[in-house]
Amino acid sequence: MAVVEAAEAGDPEAAGRLLPLVYSELRKLAGAWMGKLPPGQTLQPTALVHEAYLRLLGKRDLNLNGRRHFFFAAARAMRDILVEQARSKAGPKRGGNRGRVPLDETLAALEPAADHVLAVSEALDELEREDPLKARLVQLRYFAGMNMEEAAQVLGVSQRTAHRHWRFVKAWLRARL
Repeated sequence: MAVVEAAEAGDPEAAGRLLPLVYSELRKLAGAWMGKLPPGQTLQPTALVHEAYLRLLGKRDLNLNGRRHFFFAAARAMRDILVEQARSKAGPKRGGNRGRVPLDETLAALEPAADHVLAVSEALDELEREDPLKARLVQLRYFAGMNMEEAAQVLGVSQRTAHRHWRFVKAWLRARL
């Protein structure tokens, strides 16, 4: 990914060439991410891709060693954006302290609370402190939408090891959430 390295070095032309090369894959990641969120989100996958792309290119200390690191960094940037959005929605200014109201035909549908994204993010932060490899597996599977084969390849582990870690992580997350 010489284009990534050139964009990282600050070459504006390389940054312009990079987006068309990775856009469809980033859009796929964003679509997978957004599909896991409750309905009623105001952020669209396209906006998520653009914001994540801008954050990646804006980082001065971003060290990418090829495709694997680029997409891991993109998944992390998307996670951070969605967590920031969830936190802002959970704040008192956005009605974060409001209670549940039974659905009545006369009431309009309300946008769901952002608790799910925040809870997953906090649990993932805890897992990252305990076992960074398993946390990266969750990011690749849950946030980047990769299948087990792709995630194992990115992490440099066998599929069997990835499956074993995934079973552990699912049980661990159920206990935390």
